[in-house]
Amino acid sequence: MVIPSTGALGRFAEAEVQEFVERSLASRFGPSIRIERQRQRPSAYGSSFPLEEVDVLLENGDHLPMLLKDVAPEALLESARRIKPAFLLEPLREIEVYLHLLAPRPHLGTARFYGAAVDPSRDRYWLLLERVNGIELYQVGELDVWRSVARWLAELHVELASDATSTATKAPDLVRYDREFFRQWMERARVFLRSRRPPLTADQWLRLDRLASRYDRVADRLLALPQTVIHGEFYASNILITDLDGRIRICPVDWEGAAIGPGLIDLAALSAGDWTEAQRLDLALAYRSALAPGSSRESINHFLEDLEYCRLHLAVQWLGWSPLWSPPAAHAYDWLGEAFRLADRIDI
Repeated sequence: MVIPSTGALGRFAEAEVQEFVERSLASRFGPSIRIERQRQRPSAYGSSFPLEEVDVLLENGDHLPMLLKDVAPEALLESARRIKPAFLLEPLREIEVYLHLLAPRPHLGTARFYGAAVDPSRDRYWLLLERVNGIELYQVGELDVWRSVARWLAELHVELASDATSTATKAPDLVRYDREFFRQWMERARVFLRSRRPPLTADQWLRLDRLASRYDRVADRLLALPQTVIHGEFYASNILITDLDGRIRICPVDWEGAAIGPGLIDLAALSAGDWTEAQRLDLALAYRSALAPGSSRESINHFLEDLEYCRLHLAVQWLGWSPLWSPPAAHAYDWLGEAFRLADRIDI
């Protein structure tokens, strides 16, 4: 439930947070619920937006670990403000995803939605979620877990695609992967690469110009793919894994980039980075095995080529993200080389 915001204190003023949590829990569980103790502290978890950890002890002894996220544009942390593309910012997007798409589907295992506070006049966009105690997928070495995530992702895409007609109404602020979206990323990549150091060689510029002149072919292929609701940044750092007595819980977080687009974009993100071709194929086949009958293309080769096109777009997207951003040395990746390799493989 979205609750109108009240008060005029700081972003996470204790009294205001307490009132918001009380109203959210009363809305979710009923007015008879009673809070015995509530504590809050800044979260150490990394995000583009401020996070506050909230611990609630109910009168019945139940403990509710929560995470309060401020997704207002003005709350964007300075480190993220310098690099996050402004056209992707929309404070209602993640709230809509949890409220309308994820909360009605508790079987997915995503963080429980407790409430949201929206007050545009005060730049107040609060999102109250379960604080999931898990580890980020990139810290998990077992390929079986990654396969499970790939199958979970396919099942998510199938389920949300079946409700695509009403999704546009329920969540109107989702990003749209349309032709303009794809074109914009290529233009940004070309602009930002001009300031790259060391600069591109003459041969690299020729290859980039060739790719840009043919990028409509990439857009055509992606626009022809089955559309569904996608996470948009389904990288291993955005996926929490929890072991529940031998059964894993898969919990993607940070749905700020959620979109209507090709499901294979998420699979491309999941398998991005330093994988062997055999490992990438393994994940792709795990995803494909969980698709509904008839929802995948007839040819496995065609399916894998579709995935290559999505991987190519992700490489271009990273090149167009920001001229000020570079990953830590341990996570550095040659996205320009990746774009050229993929363009050669699919003859773009």
